[in-house]
Order: sequence, then structure tokens, then C-alpha cells
Amino acid sequence: MNVQRIGEPRLVEEAALAVTEHTRWVDDFPAAGVRFADLTPVFADGPSFAAIIEALASAAPDAELVAGIDARGFLLGGGIARSLGVGVLAVRKAGKLPPPVQTCEYSLEYGTASIEIPGDWMALRGRKVLVVDDVLATGGTLSATVELLERAGAEVIGIAVVTEIEALGGRSRLQKYPLTSLVRI
Repeated sequence: MNVQRIGEPRLVEEAALAVTEHTRWVDDFPAAGVRFADLTPVFADGPSFAAIIEALASAAPDAELVAGIDARGFLLGGGIARSLGVGVLAVRKAGKLPPPVQTCEYSLEYGTASIEIPGDWMALRGRKVLVVDDVLATGGTLSATVELLERAGAEVIGIAVVTEIEALGGRSRLQKYPLTSLVRI
């Protein structure tokens, strides 16, 4: 499979342009003062979605598994895994998987949340994993996902997101890992 590298300007520019052109911005959602980047229109446009998938897949061409975070990360993770010819792992919100599960709780600005992966049956030890989500904000969900995967024995070889909200400083929580974001706001 010929996977283009993220450093190739044409690939990055095409994906970034698609995100910029098709993102729908919603003010005061989900709370007052928050400006929500709705990527649904970007994903609904076939050429835009394909450009994003290929750009993010090139972030870790040696990945053996792609971990997509609930819920938009599932869409990206499935496409990236298909592009790389590897499997995909759904990192779920708490209570969505039957036991046994492995769980990681993390802090949010308004409380706590938990994410989970399947427990006993999923052999992650030593596998190279690319972690994928739509947006990097404070980094809480991505950090918890990395912690959960590493506790299970996986080697996180990269993190890839469509959009990064730089003012919220999430990148600083993930300094140990190669991090690809197509658009920085």
C-alpha cells in the first residue's frame, strides 16, 4: 500500500482546506461561551472525508491498530484502519461495553468521565497503536486513552486529530507522543 507521508504539503493542504471549507461553527454549544466545531459536513463530503483519512493515516503508517475515541473518532478510526489495512479498536464511553472492561477515569472542566476498552479478549501487549479523535481541546480524553492503552500493554506510536484548539493547551499533556493535527485554531 502506498501511504503518503503527513509531511507532503499537497496532502496536508488538501485535508486542511476541506476542514476549513466545510466545518460548521456553532456558538454557545454545548455551553455558553463555547464555540463548537461541527465536522459532520466535512465527513459527509466524500472527497473531503477521503483527504482527511489519508492525511491522518500518514501520521503512523506503521500502526498495527487504530484506536478511535467515542464517537466521531470511530468514523475516523474505521477509515484510517481501512486505509492502513489494519484493525480498529473502539474506545468507548463508560457503560457501553459488556464486562470485562479496562477503564480509565479522567477529569473534565465540569466533572469526571470514564472511557473503556474490552478487557480480557483484546491482546494489546506490544501492538503499535495510532490514537485518533476529531478534536484536541484540553487533552483529557486523549491522555486517558493513551494511559488506558499503555496499561493494557500497547505502544502508542502517534496521536492524530482533525482540529486542535491551541488556546486550551491540550498538546502540552501529550508531549511524549508524535501528534498530528490538520487544522490548528
